[in-house]
Amino acid sequence: MEYRSLGAGGVAGPDNPPTTVSVVGLGTWAFGGDAWGPADDRESEETIRAALDAGVTLIDTAPAYGDGRAEEVVGRAIAGRRHEVVIATKMGIQRRGPHHVVDLSPDAVRREIEDSLRRLNVDTIDLYQVHWPDKNTPIEETVEALARVHEAGRFRFLGVANFKPALMERVRAVFPLTCLQLHYSLLNRTPESHTLPYCAKHGLGALGYGSLAAGILTGKYRELPRFAPGDARDEFYRFFREPVWSAAGGLLETLRAIARERERPVSQVAINWSRRPPMADSSVAALARGGVTCALVGARTAAQARENAAAGEWKLSSEELSRIERAWREQIAPRA
Repeated sequence: MEYRSLGAGGVAGPDNPPTTVSVVGLGTWAFGGDAWGPADDRESEETIRAALDAGVTLIDTAPAYGDGRAEEVVGRAIAGRRHEVVIATKMGIQRRGPHHVVDLSPDAVRREIEDSLRRLNVDTIDLYQVHWPDKNTPIEETVEALARVHEAGRFRFLGVANFKPALMERVRAVFPLTCLQLHYSLLNRTPESHTLPYCAKHGLGALGYGSLAAGILTGKYRELPRFAPGDARDEFYRFFREPVWSAAGGLLETLRAIARERERPVSQVAINWSRRPPMADSSVAALARGGVTCALVGARTAAQARENAAAGEWKLSSEELSRIERAWREQIAPRA
């Protein structure tokens, strides 16, 4: 497994040393059992332990995943192994009745950190992330409350998710920011225009979710699937619609060819692409084209976790990356 610095922009110091993370991390949204179909807690815990055994160090979760259920699963799974894990969780999205709402008020900050610590059964969270922007709360008020929580030793590093550069500037004006979590894959390269260059310029880590585009980039779907109402694969990710669905099939032909040559699963080719190393030149644009610090990938079983983690053990060649780029430009770019 390859490991990289989480980000240079945080509040590292003698009492808070910089953190490195595996280039493949484990996402736990499916463990909540409310957005990706039913989940078995015991199987979810075994999946987390298998990921740790395979060298994964970053486990990403959130209260919004099953109304706290995923955090509880993580807490049980890492019992006795806390020293092996960089725990990343979030605040700001809460369930109220059948709906999720965004609430970044200072009261929510103080309440949610304590609830997450209890569910995870830890004293400190390594990476605490603001899950989504809140148009009703000035971000400065949220970050000032987070600064007080940090002073109390409740988390080590601050991250944000789904933020644009202008909003990250406002965060950084109040408190040091370590990293951004963003939606990034071969089917969503929008962050390459502004967001990834911003992260590269300011030394921020980038955690990429949706690395497999809701499973499409595993190559497992041979025909358009039908999902139950409320399934995130259909509602959150918009890839199961034309023209992207058919275009993805063309891109997958190239990914499958490389997978056959490498004797690797198609999923590992897609994960490798998203966490590919920076180009030789050190410009901000080149660094941005180097992909993300850590590709967050969900898994339902121990076997899937091990297979995903193995993508951190090898790298695509420059020739293979060029083939993928050509296929992307021919198939996806005109329809993105």
